[in-house]
Amino acid sequence: MRLIIYTGKGGVGKTSTSAATAYRLSKLGYRTLLMSTDSAHSLGDSMGINLGSEIKTISENFDALEIDIIHEMKTKWSDIQSYVADFMVSQGMGSITAEEMAIFPGMEMISALFYVNQFYRENSYDVIVMDTAPTGETLRLLSLPEAANWYVMRFYGTFKKLMALARMTVGKVSNVPLPSAEVMDTVEILKETFQSVSEILDDPKCTTVRLVLNPEQMVIKETMRAYTYLSLYNRNVEMLVVNKLYPDEVLNTDLFKLKKEEQTERLEEIHRAFDPMEIKYCHMWNVELRGLEMLDAMAEEIYGDEDPTKV
Repeated sequence: MRLIIYTGKGGVGKTSTSAATAYRLSKLGYRTLLMSTDSAHSLGDSMGINLGSEIKTISENFDALEIDIIHEMKTKWSDIQSYVADFMVSQGMGSITAEEMAIFPGMEMISALFYVNQFYRENSYDVIVMDTAPTGETLRLLSLPEAANWYVMRFYGTFKKLMALARMTVGKVSNVPLPSAEVMDTVEILKETFQSVSEILDDPKCTTVRLVLNPEQMVIKETMRAYTYLSLYNRNVEMLVVNKLYPDEVLNTDLFKLKKEEQTERLEEIHRAFDPMEIKYCHMWNVELRGLEMLDAMAEEIYGDEDPTKV
């Protein structure tokens, strides 16, 4: 199974690029899942389709999913959420506030990684294309399994023994709720899954990252930083997609003379910074990119006759 992660600064066109790639892969016969980890979902808007918390079939070989953290907490993490909420209530917090506070930051990312692990083990898809939140969130996504696994491996065993002892002693005389065996079992599943996900993310033949950017200096600088951080985490960054290029027929006018010079300079800067990495290009469109037909046209401009998994 391939996991292809698209990331970049907000507004560069990650969602459209991800959706265009996934749709092209499905047309080539790959069983493809397009998944969004961004809490501000726009995948469905991009395709002109209503998506939700359940996997939806868009067309042949093409499924899509927008992760809904409320749904994920209720279906997968209810034991942990209930315990944390009960603990906060025991400390004087209101029940409604406690339930909201029991949804930890980053749970969308954890849920996405758990889906990846599940589909990898089940061989449900040939390719998962992940549309992520802006760069900073993606860096946390990719470093999360290693960091979480480090803490769990060092503290889980001791904590489990202490909780078993506490339930027999402190739990009988204190109003503070202690985690049940079911909660501890869920933590055990978390530990095992983080280990498995780390192996998937660490495999450069399985997981690759693609950076989407525009020919603008601030975007280029952030992309360079992202590439540096991803390299430090030993992630396989295999491709750049330079999106929203002004076409020649626009630049060859008096109004856009300065823009032409600027865009030429920015493209040279991108090549200096990232050569010999594979670089793909997509021009700015004169209409809104929305719907499968438009996304297919975008994929055609980016990949031509190439298989998007082979670049």
